[in-house]
Amino acid sequence: MIDVKRALSIANIQLEVYIDTARIDAEILLAHTLSKTRTWLYAHPEELLSKEQLLIFQQNVARRSLGTPVAHITGTREFWSLPLKVNNETLIPRPETELLVELMLSRLSHETNARVLDLGTGSGAIALALAKERNDWQISACDCSEGALKTAEENAQTLGLNNIRFYHSDWFEQIKTPETFHAIVSNPPYIAANDPHLRQGDLRFEPLTALVSGIDGLSALEHIIKHSLARLEPDGLLLIEHGYDQKAAVTSMLDEYGYKLVQCWKDFQGHDRVSGGIKRI
Repeated sequence: MIDVKRALSIANIQLEVYIDTARIDAEILLAHTLSKTRTWLYAHPEELLSKEQLLIFQQNVARRSLGTPVAHITGTREFWSLPLKVNNETLIPRPETELLVELMLSRLSHETNARVLDLGTGSGAIALALAKERNDWQISACDCSEGALKTAEENAQTLGLNNIRFYHSDWFEQIKTPETFHAIVSNPPYIAANDPHLRQGDLRFEPLTALVSGIDGLSALEHIIKHSLARLEPDGLLLIEHGYDQKAAVTSMLDEYGYKLVQCWKDFQGHDRVSGGIKRI
């Protein structure tokens, strides 16, 4: 028999050869195996694992050592304190994307019954976070992937959030006119097709359609910036996530298409991450 402390130690040694986050990953995988929290692991280092638990844990550690994302092994990823189901149909929600939620909530803080559209919702992370915080808002969310949309709808049902409408739509195609929105938010694909990072880390296991956007990574960004103008209310807000090195290109596009009060915000790591502007009246 092996206890929690020993199991974590062995797993850490196995994973640190391949992964920088070996200790954290080992803790998450063991907590998942035991249906406990990471805090519980620290409080019960002497707790013994059954043979079945140890086997499952070892199998999960082996999958992680081969590069499989932790979120795909556990089937969940926390975003805005919400446990979200994720799979290989969806982008794994990143902490830096929470900046979009923070900005939307602060910029529209006094707006009641706001109509907000989340373009390319994936697992539903942004839309669900907004719906949780503002049940008086009308949230719409779309994705071109049926698999991703199904996952988002399951997450909404699990969380009991019912102020969201989901659309199977390639950007605005199935969002019927003349419906307009007080705000549009998106974390679209923004990686260049030949970016070497696509062959590294978790990105290898995520859908390319949620990552890659043309040769320079700017195709989806420009499409959203251009076509959001027809879907925003006067003085409506557009917020869009982009790569750390795309600030100049994105803010330039916002200026060229006539948005006002164009601005870029940094994420918690100090990287340029979200840009946005207001539709002119």
